[in-house]
Amino acid sequence: MTTNRFRAVALTGAGAFLLPAALVVLAPAAQAGPMAEPFGPACASLPTSGEGSAAGMADDPVATAASNNPALSTLASAVQKAGLADTLNNAQDITVFAPTNDAFKKIPKADLDKILNDKEQLRDLLEYHVVNETVTVDKLPAGSFETLQGGRLTTSGSGDAFTVNDSAKIVCGDVATDNASVHVIDTVLMPKS
Repeated sequence: MTTNRFRAVALTGAGAFLLPAALVVLAPAAQAGPMAEPFGPACASLPTSGEGSAAGMADDPVATAASNNPALSTLASAVQKAGLADTLNNAQDITVFAPTNDAFKKIPKADLDKILNDKEQLRDLLEYHVVNETVTVDKLPAGSFETLQGGRLTTSGSGDAFTVNDSAKIVCGDVATDNASVHVIDTVLMPKS
């Protein structure tokens, strides 16, 4: 039986931070524990094989897994631009609430361009999507989680219908990567100023 072990990693230096559990990762089917099967309507759109599939994502660390998934290319590009790829790939026991490409398209272009061209603001935004614990479907009905950015995310719902911060829907949850858990969401979450 395959099991994934998650460990919190504290990084030091100018870009140090603990990653939150906002990134939920797809787990291999043989994995023990509550995170066994992805859920949600968009899971059907995952590639059925290759690096961007659930099985392919489970083999890679989270930033690499996201870069291999066509629906998360904008997020993967933003993570690279913010200098967070190595941090995310080396962290353990985190959850990422991962906005789709369509989620980023909901932001007015001028506002999105401003965020993408301000590394500090971009990093703040992306860290708000990461929680430093594993958040699986059993924790989503009435969840409250501290983010890497220092803010707080809330989740609510039941069955396979969950909302984050009363605004973003989880469209494919409990997706496992080698080092994280991922919940794909349909709206970019904005931290409070």
